[in-house]
Formats: sequence, C-alpha cells, structure tokens
Amino acid sequence: MPLPVPFGKLRAFPLRQDADVTPNPRPPLARALIAAGIALALAPTVAIRAQTNVRAADSPAFALCRSPLPPWYLPDLPREGDRDAAPTELEADRIGIEERTRYRLEGDVVATRADQRIAAERMAYDSEAGTFEADGDVRYQDRTITLAAARARGDRDRDRTELDEVRYQLIAERGNGTAAHATLIGRARSELRQVSFSTCDPDDRDWEILADELTLDHEAGEGRARGMRLRFKDTTLLALPRAGFPIDDRPRNGFLTPSLGASNAGGLDLRVPYYLRLAPNHDLTLSPRLVTDRGAMLGAEYRWLTRRQRGQLDVDWMPRDREADRSRYLWRVREQASLTGWLGLTADVARVSDPRYFEDLGDSLTTAATAFLYSSAYLDARGDRWWLRFGGDDIEVTDPALDRANAPYRRLPRLVGSLERDLGGPFRFRLDGEWVDFDRPDSVTGRRLDLMPALSAPIERPGWFVRPELAWRHTSYDLDGGDGPRTPSRTLPIASLDAGLVFDRPIAWFGRPGRQTLEPRAYWLRAPFRDQSDLPVFDTEELTFGFAQLFRTTRFSGPDRQDDANQVSLALTTRVLDDGDGGERLRASLGRIVYLDPPRVQLPGVAAADIAGSAWAGEIALALDPKWRLGVAQLYDPNLDATTLSSLRVQRRFDSGGVFNLDYRYRRANFEQVDATTLVPLGERWRLIGRWNWSIDDSRTLEAFAGLEFESCCYAVRALVRHYVRNAQGDTANALFVELELKGLGSLGRGTRDFLSQSIRGYR
Repeated sequence: MPLPVPFGKLRAFPLRQDADVTPNPRPPLARALIAAGIALALAPTVAIRAQTNVRAADSPAFALCRSPLPPWYLPDLPREGDRDAAPTELEADRIGIEERTRYRLEGDVVATRADQRIAAERMAYDSEAGTFEADGDVRYQDRTITLAAARARGDRDRDRTELDEVRYQLIAERGNGTAAHATLIGRARSELRQVSFSTCDPDDRDWEILADELTLDHEAGEGRARGMRLRFKDTTLLALPRAGFPIDDRPRNGFLTPSLGASNAGGLDLRVPYYLRLAPNHDLTLSPRLVTDRGAMLGAEYRWLTRRQRGQLDVDWMPRDREADRSRYLWRVREQASLTGWLGLTADVARVSDPRYFEDLGDSLTTAATAFLYSSAYLDARGDRWWLRFGGDDIEVTDPALDRANAPYRRLPRLVGSLERDLGGPFRFRLDGEWVDFDRPDSVTGRRLDLMPALSAPIERPGWFVRPELAWRHTSYDLDGGDGPRTPSRTLPIASLDAGLVFDRPIAWFGRPGRQTLEPRAYWLRAPFRDQSDLPVFDTEELTFGFAQLFRTTRFSGPDRQDDANQVSLALTTRVLDDGDGGERLRASLGRIVYLDPPRVQLPGVAAADIAGSAWAGEIALALDPKWRLGVAQLYDPNLDATTLSSLRVQRRFDSGGVFNLDYRYRRANFEQVDATTLVPLGERWRLIGRWNWSIDDSRTLEAFAGLEFESCCYAVRALVRHYVRNAQGDTANALFVELELKGLGSLGRGTRDFLSQSIRGYR
C-alpha cells in the first residue's frame, strides 16, 4: 500500500546516501528528465533544415506570427546551468512510498533541474529498477524546447524514454509540430511515428512537413523517413516514399531547392541541384538545367577547404544550343590560400565559349550586357607597413559588338607594392611602385615601370590640420610596336599642401539641440609640365570630376599621364550634427580648383583648354528625419556656362516598411535618366513593388518591373514581371518570375530577394 504524505504540498531534494531508502547513484527522477532528449529527437524533424537558412524565432521574418509559446511556458526558469551538477527538486500534493524503492507522486507533480522542468498530474518512480511513468498532461520545457504529451515512460538501465501524443515547440528557433509516438534511445537514436513540423502558428499551419515514420541517428547526424510529404495549403508539393537527410550542420548528399524562371530569350528555365559530399573538406553540386528553347545543360560546383586554403570550380556546359547551333560553356576557378604567415594566393579565373554566352544563358534576373569577363591571379605578401602583389590580370570580351583590340590590355605579369615608414616626429616616408607587362592584339605593347617615393609631415590638432607632402614620380617604358621611341620615360616632382580649419557652434535644429560646423579647406598642388605625348596609354583614363577630385594629386586613373599642376583647390563644408545621437543631419560642400597655370597634359585626342578654373562642385546630403533623405550633386562649369553633371536622390520611407525612391542622373553629352523605385504596402500582408528606369535622351525604357508580394506568418509569394535591355545593342527581353518562400525551409522558384534588394534602395 502506498504510504501517503499527509502534510500537503511537499518539496523534496536529492536523497543523501544516509537516507532511509535504497541509495540511488542518480538524483530521483533524473531519468525522467531524459525527456529533454526530445529536443534532439524532434527539433531535427526540421529535416530539411540542414541545408537551409533557419531564422531565429524573433526574426523580423516572423513578425506576423503570434507568440509560439504555450500558455504554461515559464519564462523565469534559468537560461543556463550545469544540468549534471544541479540538484533535482520535486513538488507534489501527495507522495506515497512502496517497499522503500518505489514512489508514487500525485497532484501537480513538478520536477526541476537547472533549466529543465517536467510536470504531470501523476508520476511513479522505481529507484531500484530505474523506471518511471508519468501521465495526465505531461509538460516539459528547457532552454531550447517545450513539449506536451499524454504519457511518458522511461527505463534508466535501457536508457530509453517513450512519449505518446506529443506536441512540441522550439524556443531558440521558429518551429513546432506533433508526433503520435516518440522513442528516445539514449542520446544516440530517436524513433518517431506520424510526425509533423512547420514554422507556422500551431493552429494555422499553411505548410508542414509530414512523415509516417522518422528515425534519427544523432551520432551519425543522419535521418531517415518513410512516407515524407511537403504540403502547402491542401496541395502536396513533394512526396517521397523514402528519404534521407542531415539533422545537423554536417553536409549530406541530396537534392537542394530547385529554381524556376522564364524569359522570351530562352523560354522556361529549370535548374535542379544535387549535393554530393565527397569528403569532409570536399563537396560537389551537380546542377542539371533545362532551357526549353535551347537545350539541356549540366552545371557543376566543386569546392575544397583545407587549413590554409579554400577554392571553388564552377562549370556550365551545354553540348548543343539549338538556337546557336553549337556547344556553350562557362568555367570559373576561385582560390584563396595562405601559403605562410605573410604570403598568400588569390585567384579568380573565368572563361566562356563565346561573346554571347551571358546574353543568351546568363541569369536574366541580374545579368544584362556584360562587356568583359575579368580574370586575375596574385601572390600577396604583407608585413608591418608594407605589402607586395605579384600576378596578372586578363580580360575576355563578352560583348559581340566589341573587338579585342578595343578591350582593356592584359596585364601579365604585374608587380605592385607599397612601403611606409615613420622617420621620427611628424615625418613619414612612403614608396609606391608598379612594374607591369601589357599585351593586346594589334596594339602597341610593352612594359612599364612606375615609382613614386613621397615624404610627408602631417600635423593634425583639434580644430585644424596641415599636411605637406613632397613626391617624386618616375615612369619608364620598354615598348614593342608603334612608330615612337622604344624607351620613353617621364620624371617630375610633385608638391602638395593640404590645410583646413574646423569651427563649430551650438544650434537648435528643428527644436533639437545640435552643433553646426564650418570647415574651410585649401589644397595647393604643384607639378611641372613634362611632354608626355610619346607615352602610350595602357590603363589610364581621366577620372570623373567631383568634389573628392579637388584633393587628389592627379586627375588620371593610371600612371600613363601625370598632371602638370600649379593650382589651388578651395572648398567649404558645413555640417549639422545632432547632439542626441551624433547623427549627421546636413552636409553641404562647395568647391573649385583655381588654375594658376592652365593644365596642358591631356589624353590623346583631347585638346588642352586655356581655362582659369575647374567646374564648381557641390554636394548636399540632408536627413530631416528617419523618413526623408535627400542627396544632390552638381557640377557647373563656368567655362562652358553649363551644368556638366547633375544628380538628385530622394527617398521617402513609410512607417509600414514601404519606401519610394526617385533618382535623376544627368551627364552632359552622355546620358540623362530618371529612375523611380517603390515598395508600397497594401495592408499588413500585401506589398506592391516596381521600378521604371527611363532614358530621356533615347526616349525609351531601360528597365521596368512590377510585381506583388504576399506575406503571411510562415510563407511569402512573389510574382514579378520584368522588361529589360539584355545586350549592348539595345535588344530587350521580357521575363516572368514567381517565387514561393516557405520561411525557415527555403524557396521554390527563382529567388528574387537579392535582386529586389539591389534594385530598390531601402527594400526590406
């Protein structure tokens, strides 16, 4: 007969060795707490989770969801602690003892240890046999999971726990589900029947994964399922009689999420990747692809990773393109390696079968006209205040309208480096250098050496700075071909002095305390004229003039030309800073270069101009509040009495996550465009997205797309129609993209999230 304990609610602690019962090497009911193993058994039912990006339960992606935790969840339990060392505390209305080793607890039974808590209406425990039974609304929670079950049974010696009619909810991540029966065999194996998993609200499961039987091998990190189904609404999207999958971060063989799209350039475009784990540090993804108007293609991605290197080889091969009547291919190798503590290797080398490859077979969601395919490989050495790179750059023409002779030069080999040293006091020494061999068909080729040592003495104090610098630049060539000299060179000194002041005062900015600065700056540059008409132009262009260009030692991008200069740049900047958060509410800058002597050095075909100064460069950045942003850049050239560049950017954000952007871009004699993008919330769940990029000069649309997004707690649907220019000849294409995202699992269809993030400033 059970011996009742008549004094109501009882609090028991781990039994001591001298207690008047048979000693137990484990705390009472410790094995009952093996129910914590359900976290290992059920959370991985997220099978599918191993190769997807599962977001945390509090991620903004699940903002439309209700609280996933059951009403009986206790948030004040410890969030951490050593379970093995912690005591087990028992509470019950009544406790009975049978034959010194068998206990029966009834009425609000609760056992807690560290972050673990198990509760039931009734519980029986045999300390000698190591078995327990609990029934009547069994509830368990720890830091990772909550679950409820109708019954629980455990056997310490067999290291086995069984639960019936389980309902579980993950805490650290979004996910919940059910199991008709769960058997946990130690920490190594779990067997479940009639299992489900979803990231939806438990009472509104728009999608779920179902399995008739599920076996999880936690040591191997593998799971096997029978009768697995992926169901969305009332439709089964995927059904597998048998399936194997990973249940941890260790990669396993299997299919990945397919992608699907369509365009009038290729028709339906389907890619179905399959992952192969070749070794712990090598894997291969095969991607069969079908482009209905062109043919079948095989893609492969091989990756390797060692302690000192990582790399990737990508290959796409179409044996026969029906439209082009030829085979098509692309391959690309990327490698990063640390050879020693100071020496590394970086490489990115790619080739395509023909110039129209990207136009015909590129990703139509992101690729339009790709004129050049760049490749490079370098050995990188780096030390204390010095670095050196040796390698080369190659370029393949991927625009059929361009000739290789008009493409950039190949730079192979190339050696470039820099050295800095402190000489004591404010004095600093810097040496920049480059040696490179240039090659291009039907062109002047050769080798170029460029050296530029510089001595500076910057002095910076609160409220002012002075930065004098004296440099010497030498550039020499060893040329092949052409009618000019074989070994031309150029040597000249370059002196500069950069000085500025910073004044500030307190102000009130729309009722908020702030601070306004006034920052005058002057930059003097002096370099004598050297006739450079006999020097070739390998990789040098004139930089786009803007406000930042006022304070550079050259207006050219490469060493084939160096300015002659006797000029002073004058600029004034004012800022308004918020005292509360330090944010910049306003920045306005205006400046101009005054030529004491007109510049004479130009690129071939550009005539020198006798002018007194550069264009006026102005910039304004305004942030009235978190919702409004305004940016303006303007170049006005008084020599032409005309605006040569104009840029306007306006952004308006909405409380509901919407955004509207309006951009105007103008460059004299080049282009004039208007670009409008928007994301408009249509209630809590619907959003309208769109873009219209219009060329005013050509009176045509460069790109336009429109679409709808629907988002619920656990899934989203995006449909997008796009019209875009697909090559340099101005040919256009239309495409349709539909994507179904099951949150926490993955997406079906062509992924549009990255495309929208790049196209719509402020897209979330």
